[in-house]
Amino acid sequence: MLRLGSWYEIKDGDPRAVGIYHRHYSCTNHSADHVRHGFSGNGESMVLLTSDAQALFVWRRQKLNDAGQHGVECTVFRNEGPMLSSDLICEAEGLAWNRWPGERLFTYVNGRKIRSVNPGYCFKQAGWHLCGRSKKGLTILEKPPQAGGEKDESQG
Repeated sequence: MLRLGSWYEIKDGDPRAVGIYHRHYSCTNHSADHVRHGFSGNGESMVLLTSDAQALFVWRRQKLNDAGQHGVECTVFRNEGPMLSSDLICEAEGLAWNRWPGERLFTYVNGRKIRSVNPGYCFKQAGWHLCGRSKKGLTILEKPPQAGGEKDESQG
């Protein structure tokens, strides 16, 4: 297991990540069989877990996804630990750009399934910006490669 800042890169479907994945709002099937072969989906992926197994981040790179988005997608981020989510996101960005240089990063946020008055706040604190809505009404946030992976301190 290779340590990358706060993150360790693990194999897709690693049993240590299954529990935290099952608590993410995007997980619709909570059976153990559902994640036996992984939960990152099609395409190249990078699955990251903190050493205390309290945060999970999954990147997936596809040529083009169903909604027409391109780049490297954060398909899962869940933080149940003490570290600031925005800091974990910034570290994960650097790892994504190291593997896929020059790629746009993006994620979908389902505001109906998050208990927050500002869904995606931790991504916004990490310098991500609203770039649209999906056909299903999900918020699309992005961080273009010229942002360089640095946390935008003007965001607070």
